[in-house]
Amino acid sequence: MTLGPVVVQSDMTLLLEVDHPEAASARSDIAPFSELEKSPEHVHTYRITPLALWNARASGIDATGVTNALLKWSKYPVPPSLLLGIEEIISRYGRLRITMDDTFGLCLIGSDRAVFEEVIRAKAVIPLLGNRIDQWTIGVRASERGRLKQALIKLGWPAEDEAGFVDGTAHAIVLRSDAFSLRPYQLQAAQAFTDVGNGVIVLPCGSGKTLVGIAAMAQAASRTLILVTSAASGHQWRRELIERTYVTEDEIGEYSGQRKEVRPITIATYQILATKRKGVFPHMDLFGAEEWGLIIYDEVHLLPAPVFRMTADIQSRRRLGLTATLIREDNRESDVFTLIGPKRFDMPWREVEDQGWIAPARCVEIRVELTEDERMEYALAESEQRYRVGSTARSKVAVVESIVEQARAQGEAILVIGSYLDQLEEIAKELAAPLITGGTAVAVRERLYQSFRNGEIELLVVSKVANFSIDLPDASVAIQISGGFGSRQEEAQRLGRILRPKADGRQAHFFTVVSRDTNDQEFARKRQRFLSEQGYAYEIIDAADIYDGGLFDLGDD
Repeated sequence: MTLGPVVVQSDMTLLLEVDHPEAASARSDIAPFSELEKSPEHVHTYRITPLALWNARASGIDATGVTNALLKWSKYPVPPSLLLGIEEIISRYGRLRITMDDTFGLCLIGSDRAVFEEVIRAKAVIPLLGNRIDQWTIGVRASERGRLKQALIKLGWPAEDEAGFVDGTAHAIVLRSDAFSLRPYQLQAAQAFTDVGNGVIVLPCGSGKTLVGIAAMAQAASRTLILVTSAASGHQWRRELIERTYVTEDEIGEYSGQRKEVRPITIATYQILATKRKGVFPHMDLFGAEEWGLIIYDEVHLLPAPVFRMTADIQSRRRLGLTATLIREDNRESDVFTLIGPKRFDMPWREVEDQGWIAPARCVEIRVELTEDERMEYALAESEQRYRVGSTARSKVAVVESIVEQARAQGEAILVIGSYLDQLEEIAKELAAPLITGGTAVAVRERLYQSFRNGEIELLVVSKVANFSIDLPDASVAIQISGGFGSRQEEAQRLGRILRPKADGRQAHFFTVVSRDTNDQEFARKRQRFLSEQGYAYEIIDAADIYDGGLFDLGDD
């Protein structure tokens, strides 16, 4: 009998032996209720957290399901104390419920008297409550539904919100079923949301999250507010809506720095909503400008704090979050859980790849040896400047040029992605390539993106403005020359730029160029953690070995 690939430890950590033949299956089973912490070469460390367990419970995985997965894959006997602890944590979800009573309005109901008495006496909870109704029930101030959920989860007692939602103003949104059909997992995701009316859908970049949102809009059949990361992302939503539904241009409004249109379907940027003037957020009134029946939060992992605060006030609206990863660098995942809703659907990246819906991807870290002058500059730099010095080293330029030359010879469509404008400007000049940054006019960006889609240009140099919601289906090679320190969600989004399935079935290539013996190398390892959890392995290649060609022969299927 083959022993399992997981070592289950009493401190709620799980050690996954990556080289085990059943490691992929085990990873798929434990990922819904644990979080990846470390991913070196041979053993990955996962941790079971309360939030992960509550997310699992909200999506239908109970304590028995978690226990069975651990017993199935564990290499050694599972500590009984850990199983008891898991059962206790999961049981905390749902002992408190928020409901809407026809007579008393919004109410908090307890099923455990001691827990109920404990929480309603908590200092953070008292101001949010109304009158006591009976021994199991207390009124909730209608405006405090979201803040109550935030307070309860901080106390360790997440409430199940059953209070329902207002329908909003009706507005028909009909899918063009003759022009396209939703993939099976997109249908499942849309239905998982529609069944409850709030929550987050987690799907890989390039897998069609926008279509899930549009399907949810069709089900809601009401006026919809769509929040996006940028004007370019908003334009993509507009294109998809017109192509996939019978919605007309006149029904779609843009609310951004350039325009302030409020229409039955309004697309607004997070940036405009988070703009503060004289101590107030003047554009937050958009949330109350219409009787919205649905609010969609695109790239919900980037939701800014002011929008969180506004979301706490609109808990009676249906809310859908879309993302490729629930990782937030500010550790506000619990706010997503309480204010947008629990994770309702999640599909592993590799499972979507295996079904042919996203391109297979090869991830390669190329380590560059710095010159003596560069090493000395790095050593003498102030600590807060060292990452910039290491990640923008001039020695990377020749490596990027070699990768681009070999990629062009293969007929690939190439993106060079970085975080520092001076580095990007230098690379763009060396490669004689167009450059897109935050300072590039929207019209120019759209023209360059369209030329790339049409095959008129095969190489773009882009800053972080291209991290999110940019549809470049033919992009097959990404070269990352600098990143956002240890940002795991940025790493996932950048890989996502090249995951659209290719017409000829070719593999995507994600190259990260890293300066050896600097914190550029350390941060690269941190950025890779999320993708490692999804089953992607990073090859490590010395830059000196790539100049003879053959870079695209290595690792090919």
